[in-house]
Amino acid sequence: MRIQVTVVAIVFALSGCSTVGGGGVTGPVASQGGPAAPETIINAMGGGLIGGPVGAGLSDSDRRLALQAEYRALEHTPAGKAVDWQGSRGSGAVTASQPYRVGSQDCRQYTQAVNVGGQARSARATACRNPDGSWTPLT
Repeated sequence: MRIQVTVVAIVFALSGCSTVGGGGVTGPVASQGGPAAPETIINAMGGGLIGGPVGAGLSDSDRRLALQAEYRALEHTPAGKAVDWQGSRGSGAVTASQPYRVGSQDCRQYTQAVNVGGQARSARATACRNPDGSWTPLT
């Protein structure tokens, strides 16, 4: 019994260790069709790109959908494939490029394209994955 508990603990510990862009989708599914990020990870990401001028005019719920899309694009989506999101006031798509390593961190360049009230905007950044699984855009 003790060995089984140890094996389960190791599996859970290793399940948090993944490389970027692996394509394996696990965990809960968000309403927009992709893996949902835990609230703690979304909160640790701050505003992401959508927290800047590109997200002006969006509701809080739209910003949350856009931030979830940023996370899904960075964490789970192959390079060049857009992760779309649709909110009440706006819509958009996040596209990440090929992942690369800087020291011990996985990083990716990405673009958040947003349409709010018929106005198209976009922002581009590089984000690196933190030990807690969140991603931080570099400025």
